[in-house]
Amino acid sequence: MIFQLKQFLLFSLFFNSGAHIINAQTTDPTYDADHIRTIQFYGDSEFTGIPVIELGKPIKITFDDINGDEADYYYRILHCNFDWTPSVLFKNEYLDGFDEIRIVNWENSFNTLQLYSHYTLNIPNEDTRKLKVSGNYIIQIYNDDDEIVFSRKFIVYENNALVKVMIRRSRDLTFIDTKQSVQFEINSPNEILRNPKVTVKTLVMQNNNIDQGITNLIPQFTIANQLVYRYDQESSFWGGNEFLFFDNKDIRASNAGIARIELKDIYHNYLHFNIVRANRQYTYNPDINGNFVIRNIDADDNDIQADYAWVHFALECYEPLNGGDLHLYGNFNNFLLDDSTKLSYDKESGLYFTQRLFKQGFYNYKYVLVRQDGTIDPGFISGNFDETENKYTVIPYYRAPGARYDRAIGKGIGNSVNITN
Repeated sequence: MIFQLKQFLLFSLFFNSGAHIINAQTTDPTYDADHIRTIQFYGDSEFTGIPVIELGKPIKITFDDINGDEADYYYRILHCNFDWTPSVLFKNEYLDGFDEIRIVNWENSFNTLQLYSHYTLNIPNEDTRKLKVSGNYIIQIYNDDDEIVFSRKFIVYENNALVKVMIRRSRDLTFIDTKQSVQFEINSPNEILRNPKVTVKTLVMQNNNIDQGITNLIPQFTIANQLVYRYDQESSFWGGNEFLFFDNKDIRASNAGIARIELKDIYHNYLHFNIVRANRQYTYNPDINGNFVIRNIDADDNDIQADYAWVHFALECYEPLNGGDLHLYGNFNNFLLDDSTKLSYDKESGLYFTQRLFKQGFYNYKYVLVRQDGTIDPGFISGNFDETENKYTVIPYYRAPGARYDRAIGKGIGNSVNITN
């Protein structure tokens, strides 16, 4: 009882910290402390958005503290229900070993203008040997004062179900050129999914961005152990457009997207100004779906030898915002929208500006409009096109009658490159 009360209090503190977030719809209840940068979460798949990791596979988290003061940080792992509320499982039921352990692997930056300490957490390790069950998890990183400096969600799944994912154009002619509909089938050959309209839930994500995920779908019909989802508008996403990018792997020279460079206290990279693409034709431009890659062309070890630079963004936009705000958007900060991503209007130049500190590398980004009610319009600047390449992930969850937690029983992947009518 005492443990459950402590766990409840921890979650209450965790969820009450959401006042720092501008986007009211986001499901990530925390923020990243200003001195914590370049958080990367690696599982058994490419790093984009929320990690989806097979049960038993290793996990790696890295981050930088730009205070560079060799501070101590600790980690805590929490198991959640499908809706990200705390599950009733005790820690020893989902964790083999211990958490609330200090992160002992760290290095200071070398030969950089911006000092920082680089931290690495690997699971399994000698204290945290493995995660025992599938489902939704949150990992919290906190300091000596028990203050959470950042947290990340991740999903651990079992390979107990086969998920077939198909991407279709919208059947509604109004959206046939702008939306992509996700249809899928769940086949469970080894386990009977009893009463699936109640016990089976699904998460459908575009580019692993859980904040814009769809979670309210129920199977339309069943064929033996196969659940079939043939929705149209209910499972559709705006197609969006390919992400913009910049590459500052050589911090002293103009690379892709960078117009000029200045050296002040550290380097400043000024990008070419961007324009509204919503009123233009779609142009194929390969991207990495909002992701980023850290690299320094002159470094032997990117983790500690890649420097930081202030990157300056400029956007030409004459469309009325109707009280909304323009924001920078991408996986560089877990698709979080806050004051640090907001663009400001400069009357003299007629452009919107913002600047942000980035570690050297290749970055995808785009601009989105956050309306007065907190909703995101991802295509306001970029436009929406059915030709856009997007990756879709479908995660089925199952809670058997009488069970105490939601298992993630499989993972399905689809890509709009293979879109059909």
